[in-house]
Amino acid sequence: MSDQFDLFGAPVPAPKKKGPPGPVVTDEDRDLAARLPPRLRLGTSSWSFPGWEGLVYDRPASEQTLARHGLAAYAQNPLFRTVGVDRSHYQPLTAPQWQGLAAQVPGDFRFLVKAHEYCSLRRFPEHPRYGSRAGQDNLFFLDPHYARDEVVAPTVAGLGEKLGVLLFQFAAQDLRPIGGPEGFCDRLYAFLSELPGGLTYAVEVRDRRLMIPRLGEALAASGTMPCLAFTNDLPDLEWQYRSSPAPLAPVTVLRWLLRRGLSYREAQLRYGPFSRLVEPDEQTRQQAIDILLRHARPGFLILNNKAEGSSPESLRALARQLVFHVEQRDSTTTT
Repeated sequence: MSDQFDLFGAPVPAPKKKGPPGPVVTDEDRDLAARLPPRLRLGTSSWSFPGWEGLVYDRPASEQTLARHGLAAYAQNPLFRTVGVDRSHYQPLTAPQWQGLAAQVPGDFRFLVKAHEYCSLRRFPEHPRYGSRAGQDNLFFLDPHYARDEVVAPTVAGLGEKLGVLLFQFAAQDLRPIGGPEGFCDRLYAFLSELPGGLTYAVEVRDRRLMIPRLGEALAASGTMPCLAFTNDLPDLEWQYRSSPAPLAPVTVLRWLLRRGLSYREAQLRYGPFSRLVEPDEQTRQQAIDILLRHARPGFLILNNKAEGSSPESLRALARQLVFHVEQRDSTTTT
């Protein structure tokens, strides 16, 4: 369509598109997706960020609109083959809610779901959102019956085969009443051993004191994947890999969440609205690539906006380097 001009010769802006946001998919996105190993799934932490206009979404949209409709556009990009669901950590989702999300994505898409925090908090923090339970012991901590009925069952019923990984995240907390790190690992093994079979479970610990040999033994014995997470308070990904059963795990699970030296609040203020790479972290990116390519097995990588400034742009940069390393390795092998 030719440009239109007003009475004074100035261009007339094109009318804004209406309706739910559509996807932004570049030729490079399609090319990278076709050249990446199919066993690797790259994605972001959630999808409801208005700052992703022009990166993921083709028009302006509010956070509320994106929360309801953005996933369908996000999942049309062949480079984004998984996504992290964080809100289920704070409130369990029902089977119909999971079904609604599953209906928005193609059949080959997989979700990385964070389990409800009741499974992983020994004591409710002193925070207003816990109401009268703040500061009280949590009777559902490491309770396999609660996890089975309130987390696993509705998630499986709603997502079916689109459930990729079910993640239990353990914040740093006082575990002395249950025997400290060793007692925690024993309780964790008993918990994981009683969960329904046939799923890929992962455990992420946010406390370096828990990264002991007994934790690795508990995960390996229960068939649970270690989730290697990069945050401000944890060792780097390579250290975690070598100090866990990750070398022998059948699925690699990585979450690159935060830049070293920043709190989540500081990163939010520095990087918002998450529309561009602000501080590339080449070291962490290279470690993630090395770990993903170290084994010919399925791998999940979830990227957060607060890692480098914009998780879609971080993901694209990482995909370029992944493809380069894969093709360099393949070329060396064939010659």
